[in-house]
Amino acid sequence: MTAVYESPEFVRLFNTYTADPDSIGRRLGRAYAAAARDTPLLVATGADFALYPGSGKAPQVVGYRLSPRGFKELTAVSHLGPAVASLVYLRTALGDASWRPDAERLLAEVKNSRAANSAQLWRERIAVEAYQGREQQIAAMVDYTCAVTARYLTAALDDEDYLNPETLRADFLEGGGAPLPVPVNHVMVATFFLAGLDISFRIGRWLRAQEIDWERAMVLIAGRQGRPTAGVTWTSSSVATLILGASAHRLPLERMYLAPHAPTFASPRDGDLSEVVALEGQLRGVWCATRVTVELGGRMFEGYPRYAPASVSFPDVHDPAVTEISEMPAVRTRDDMRSLVTRLRMVMEDPRQLLSGAVTDLAVEALGQADWDPADVYVPGLTDVHYPTDL
Repeated sequence: MTAVYESPEFVRLFNTYTADPDSIGRRLGRAYAAAARDTPLLVATGADFALYPGSGKAPQVVGYRLSPRGFKELTAVSHLGPAVASLVYLRTALGDASWRPDAERLLAEVKNSRAANSAQLWRERIAVEAYQGREQQIAAMVDYTCAVTARYLTAALDDEDYLNPETLRADFLEGGGAPLPVPVNHVMVATFFLAGLDISFRIGRWLRAQEIDWERAMVLIAGRQGRPTAGVTWTSSSVATLILGASAHRLPLERMYLAPHAPTFASPRDGDLSEVVALEGQLRGVWCATRVTVELGGRMFEGYPRYAPASVSFPDVHDPAVTEISEMPAVRTRDDMRSLVTRLRMVMEDPRQLLSGAVTDLAVEALGQADWDPADVYVPGLTDVHYPTDL
């Protein structure tokens, strides 16, 4: 293969601004970062928040996604809908006989979890602060969901023809009426909302306690957030939604950058912040290099229309003419289940979305309206819903 010729003179010219470690562009980024060294930087990874106060002060770190109390217990219930749907897909779409041993395994674990579930468990052992006062409701919801899941799986194991998309929707996910008084779709809304409520409450309280100057703060959402294709725009990132809500929308969108390729730190263990401290310079560099290009554009092209983050149009899925959507639907009322369940469908089908983002924005908004008191928040699918416990 013939080597590609590169003119050394033009390569040096290219490197003078762009590629060389001491290039003009790199110097500009470093100079901007030096000027912003006293500005607070908030960094969110896939599992933690770190606040770098600036001026060489030590960072503060708090976990939000993987370690909190009740996360796995609640998510286990959230996932019963897609778990059963996966069994249906294995049998009907793929003809895969592994659905049966998987159904038997799932049935056994559902029964075990139902036996372990109680209000006392949620109140005294799991003990999520944001759920205080709701433990009896949550236990009833979990008991009911385990019961109807076991009933459906038992019927499918007795007669595999029963395991199909029609019965999945009619007898499990949607239902309605005596056999299924509360659709499992509503349970999924409630559990997703509760998870968003807990994270928003804990992190919102932590952020507000830092007394961040949001108008000048630098915010970076770094690395992978959930599945590989998701959460790379502020409209599809539940973390971005959380930060905006905690700032009471004082944080300008133009000061928050989502950087999926930025370096990240592992969750600190035993209070060891050495890795977090070591990355401050690089993380500030990512934010500042991005920002200085923005400001350079304004100086170069003044008089031309400037970029501004676009407002989002929320479609009304109650309109019969709306059969497809590309943005999260509007929610008419706090228990608008057609819109809320449509959000569940969207986060599964739209690869841009985080699965956790279905209702997190609603939880954050509701918390703000309740003056950050989770006890005063209406939880769709749970508040004012009666879950029978005699199934």
